[in-house]
Amino acid sequence: MNLRTPAPSTPRHASRTSISARIAAATIALIALLSLSGPAAAASPDTFSGQILGHVQDAAGVAQMGASVFLYDRYDQLVSRALTNEQGRFGFDALKPELYSLRVILASFAPAERRNISVLPNTESRLEISLSSMLSTVSLGAPAKSQGTLMSDDWKWVLRASQATRPVMRFLPDSVSGSHNLALSFSDTTGVVKLSAGDGQSFLEGGTEDLGTAFALATSLAGSARVQLSGNVGYAANNLATPGAGFRTSYSRASADGSNPEVVLTFHQFYTAPRASSSVLGSDSAPPLRTTSLAVLDSIEIEGIRLDYGFNYDSVTYFDHLNYVSPFMRATFDTGSQGRIRVAYSSGAPPAELLARDAAPVTGADGAKSGELDQGLTALSLVPRVSLSNDHAVVQRTQNYEIGYERVEGTRTWTAGAYRESVSNAAFMLSSADANIPVANLMPDLNSNSSILNVGSFQRIGFDAGLRQMLGDHLELAAAVGSTGALTYRASPAPADGLGADLAQKQVAWVTLRVTATTPVTGTRLAADYGWTDPNALVPTHVFMTQKVNQDVGVNFYVRQPLPNILPWRMELTAELRNLLAQGYLPMGGHSVLTAAPRAVRGGLNFIF
Repeated sequence: MNLRTPAPSTPRHASRTSISARIAAATIALIALLSLSGPAAAASPDTFSGQILGHVQDAAGVAQMGASVFLYDRYDQLVSRALTNEQGRFGFDALKPELYSLRVILASFAPAERRNISVLPNTESRLEISLSSMLSTVSLGAPAKSQGTLMSDDWKWVLRASQATRPVMRFLPDSVSGSHNLALSFSDTTGVVKLSAGDGQSFLEGGTEDLGTAFALATSLAGSARVQLSGNVGYAANNLATPGAGFRTSYSRASADGSNPEVVLTFHQFYTAPRASSSVLGSDSAPPLRTTSLAVLDSIEIEGIRLDYGFNYDSVTYFDHLNYVSPFMRATFDTGSQGRIRVAYSSGAPPAELLARDAAPVTGADGAKSGELDQGLTALSLVPRVSLSNDHAVVQRTQNYEIGYERVEGTRTWTAGAYRESVSNAAFMLSSADANIPVANLMPDLNSNSSILNVGSFQRIGFDAGLRQMLGDHLELAAAVGSTGALTYRASPAPADGLGADLAQKQVAWVTLRVTATTPVTGTRLAADYGWTDPNALVPTHVFMTQKVNQDVGVNFYVRQPLPNILPWRMELTAELRNLLAQGYLPMGGHSVLTAAPRAVRGGLNFIF
């Protein structure tokens, strides 16, 4: 008989104990896993910052090593600098969301610049820089998301896959899609509101009233187009009942081939006081001066030469109705380290929109990112120089031929140039008109108690040379000298030569010294200059198209002081003091004084958002 030992049976409570132990072990492992992955999933400060990455190459696609890359904030303060590696790549990380500017410099190549680089939280802005001896370019790609976002888009697909939430996602799909597309259409929006008061300037030199308000708003449309709307409203000393106003709208679009077409539409309306001594202006009320201007400009590169061209169509109504076209063209040949040569031509009114585009701020007293809006407001303040000739309204027109040379050597910039211009119906500001001044050629100034005198026509030539020197990142010194045609007073009448019987021409020398500085701590931007010339001559202002040269008269100060951010938008105080020593005034015999740069003191408060 075989006796078998029965297998020991496992107690039921022991099985339950084993299962419980396994559950406990799994729970502990899960808690440990969550505790280890928790910090990685938590948001870090880097999640709210962005990056700028770039690749530098030449026109043939060869990566360029050792290029200096400078990064500036919206105030044009240097944020960081870097050098490209052997693959031509560079990067700036941990950048707070803001608008940045970038400049790339490498010997034997023209510098490359890019403004309005928008850095968003948790994104990478990628740049492709192509260096050339003629014209370097910077292309901005679409921002790419970085790794480690706060929340991915997977939740959207979970909602769409769920039967319970799918009807909610289908509710009003057009409205949801429309709002999303609208948000994507407008980006990089900036604005500024300016409140100012002080001495009213002659409308010939900027159109600033005694008390005024100006505003500007710019935004990007669909990522490639730029739309800007600006306006000003102000009261003049001679008319506190009806304000003068101006509005300007511009549309520009950057193309892949380097062209940047722009269309600008501008309107002005001013009111003047009547002159009872004139047969035409002897009515109880004078009509308003209304101007409408349409400007079209574009740029193109042909065989290494960049052409900027366009025209202004102006319509002026003041007793008479005037229409005229002002074409302009400028050719730029950039040889890189050998310098840049520009040749320009304009006929009629100065190309204000082209000059506003050239003045895109990099450094200087007007170099904040609000500078884009400031230049639009400056272009808006320029009004056609209207005067009276034999009781008929006429517009000053200038035919200008100009050539300029500029060479950059590190922190030093050399400039030289020459021009020839012919001016018809030249208009200047006249104070205390005597009885011997023909009233048929006098028009009341729009923003002061003085008058505008039509002095006739003249021709002149001019030469200039200048030097700008950067001292560090916050100080720039500039000096310019030149010779140009000026107007002088003659007591005895002379044969008619296009000018009034009491005016003559002569060649005079001029010198301008300028200092531009930015304080590192307070951010104060200060520009001061002094312009000297013959004290017995009136030097008309020449509008340079080929170079940045200051030809000011007397002592001038420009100050911009940022204020602490106590409100959601930025604020700054401004002050402008022009021709403090009242130089460049030409006595006309008796009590009459003729000037092209009246003395003015103004202050203001700007709100930038």
